[in-house]
Amino acid sequence: MSELTAVVHDASQVATVRDGDLQTIADGAVAVVDGEVAAVGPSEEIASDYPPENASHAVEASGKAVIPGFVDGHTHAVFAGDRSDEFAAKLRGKTYQEIMAAGGGILRSVRATRAASDQQLLDNLLDHLDVMLEHGTTTVEVKSGYGLDTETELQMLDVIARAGDRHPIDVVPTFMGAHAVPEGEDAEDYVDRVVEEQLPAVEDQGIAEFCDVFCEEGAFSVDQSRRVLEAGAEHGLTPKVHAEELAHIGGTQLAAEVGAASADHLLHATEEDVAALRDAGVTPVLLPGTAFGLGAEYADARAFLDAGAPVAIATDFNPNCHSESMAFAVALACVEMGMTPAEALVGATATGAQSIDRNGLGTLAEGEPADLAIIDAPSHVHVPYSYGVNRVQSVLKRGEPVVSGGERCG
Repeated sequence: MSELTAVVHDASQVATVRDGDLQTIADGAVAVVDGEVAAVGPSEEIASDYPPENASHAVEASGKAVIPGFVDGHTHAVFAGDRSDEFAAKLRGKTYQEIMAAGGGILRSVRATRAASDQQLLDNLLDHLDVMLEHGTTTVEVKSGYGLDTETELQMLDVIARAGDRHPIDVVPTFMGAHAVPEGEDAEDYVDRVVEEQLPAVEDQGIAEFCDVFCEEGAFSVDQSRRVLEAGAEHGLTPKVHAEELAHIGGTQLAAEVGAASADHLLHATEEDVAALRDAGVTPVLLPGTAFGLGAEYADARAFLDAGAPVAIATDFNPNCHSESMAFAVALACVEMGMTPAEALVGATATGAQSIDRNGLGTLAEGEPADLAIIDAPSHVHVPYSYGVNRVQSVLKRGEPVVSGGERCG
């Protein structure tokens, strides 16, 4: 028997995504049946068809806006250790590459992660997920990649799966053994190990959905990245590519060639790259928090949008980009990349879902999961407008309250 899970009513505004565009309903409401959106519309109509008093959860949202839950399609949220001193070093003029050459960066996180226990990694990830949830994120992609050996990569994926089982946020696991070349190793030899040892073990484990690679100067060449992604596909993993972050070496064209779910970063993407991703149906994922942390130029969101390529926005949360807030990423997308509040919100919800093969999430459309956030402000524009604060008051996951009054329920 169907259950009226929740009715959120009398909202100042309800924002939904239809055919890639944000649509808003003044004095709106959302009805949830069995965890899915049953109806979205004016409060008077919804309350007549779905009386709030009959719902398991009736939420009066007067003066507040309802938005889809954020879908954060790019994070490295499993790690140990602290790299705040590297942030200070960057402020003194050190580059990302100089910090890595001195033993910092990714390899420093690898050392700390290898030394951590399962419980430490799990506790760290659950803490990060709590912060994300309180800031309105309801689905998140999490990568491995701070192991760089078979044992630790599998351990990280296991932690990701266990966190997903325990936490309200839906967690999407990605294998990224090709995140960096381990200390004292040759890149070609390490790619051999990723292909011949790690990927078969990852397939046997059966947790990861995607295979990502850092196609970048100082990491993996286009040819090496192609080997990893093609081998990953043979083991059932959908490709993703870190491309054109620090320099332009051809990772975007590789993403188009292999039919990746997404190409991410893209700070140095060219007009030809934009067209290639659009024509191949690869979702560009832009990570403005990374440019902010590096003090770098931002990706050209407008080039993608004007070419008809939908843009996803994600946090890139990691030890080098230490923000779990999708709202902050949305604000940066507007201020630094020229996106409108509506475009950025779609990028942080529906298009973010598209980048991890979760089409339908992040829309608040009828028949889709009822993952939503209620913000203490009258419209979705306050997501980027009220930067530096968390306006999320409540979060519902499949219609069940998981954040109330700004704090995790239960």
